[in-house]
Amino acid sequence: MEVIKQDQVQEKIIIIRNQKVIVDADVAELYGVETKRINEAVKNNPEKFPKGYLFNLNKQEKDELVENFDRFKKLKHSSVSLKVFTEKGLYMLATILKSPKAVETTLAIIDTFAKVRELSRAMNQIQSLPENSPKQKTLIEHTGDLIADLMIPEDELEITGTETTYEMNFALFKIKRTIKKGK
Repeated sequence: MEVIKQDQVQEKIIIIRNQKVIVDADVAELYGVETKRINEAVKNNPEKFPKGYLFNLNKQEKDELVENFDRFKKLKHSSVSLKVFTEKGLYMLATILKSPKAVETTLAIIDTFAKVRELSRAMNQIQSLPENSPKQKTLIEHTGDLIADLMIPEDELEITGTETTYEMNFALFKIKRTIKKGK
């Protein structure tokens, strides 16, 4: 059984209607099942998916998705309505899908969404701290670590060193994070 990594989940998260969501086809891929199995689980358990847990994309949203993401090109001429799951919907789906792969996938999804939330909070907090303060420097380094965790598979390379530089102006904030890795 292939273990799902956080970067595999993170690359599936998109923002639609100002919400972080994952499209049903991507959810199915992560769980290792067909998309119709995911949609059957929703259809057979409507009480578990109230408003805010998932929603169907309208034609304009679907067209935009197909245009902006190569992995959805095959859906261009499909008449099927795409569902997208919010974080809450993904957690609820986990209560229905019970395979060992489903457990591993759910853990990866939970960890990824938690890190994305933590990263968002840290980025907002950095801007509110006094420039060049020790707390700001620490938070910038933590933010770099979170970005590295989300973007670089944990087991691929060992971190041999890190370097963080930052630059702040009145309207701009720039972080540069260098992560040195080797096998």
